[in-house]
Amino acid sequence: MAYWLMKSEPFEWSWEQQVAARTAPWTGVRNYQARNFMKDMKKGDLSFFYHSSKGLEIAGIVEIVKTHYPDPADERFVLVDVRAKQAMKTPVPLAALKARAELQDMPLIRQPRLSVMPVTEKEWKTICTMGGLPQS
Repeated sequence: MAYWLMKSEPFEWSWEQQVAARTAPWTGVRNYQARNFMKDMKKGDLSFFYHSSKGLEIAGIVEIVKTHYPDPADERFVLVDVRAKQAMKTPVPLAALKARAELQDMPLIRQPRLSVMPVTEKEWKTICTMGGLPQS
């Protein structure tokens, strides 16, 4: 299993909307590096759901339930379907992530404009702990 972080602007698609929808396609990615990461996703992988622009925090965890398929709005890009899995007991703000020495190599810190990115197992466990979750 691989781990990821996927960003969404809460005024476009929020954690609360994801929870209400339960399963939905992850849309709007228009960056080739992020697209390529989406192509690497496998069914059962887990991703942090990160509120970007406003909120700047990890709000929950989604599971990849359908691997990449063409985005009908622009077939150069892809969609994956995600299912809300678990809310963070305590949302993890960007400032807290930046304050942890062991997270300084994360793409979220190094490439802040990237909307989809890999997360190492060690980073995953650290962030789950910060959010009050077992190190799933």
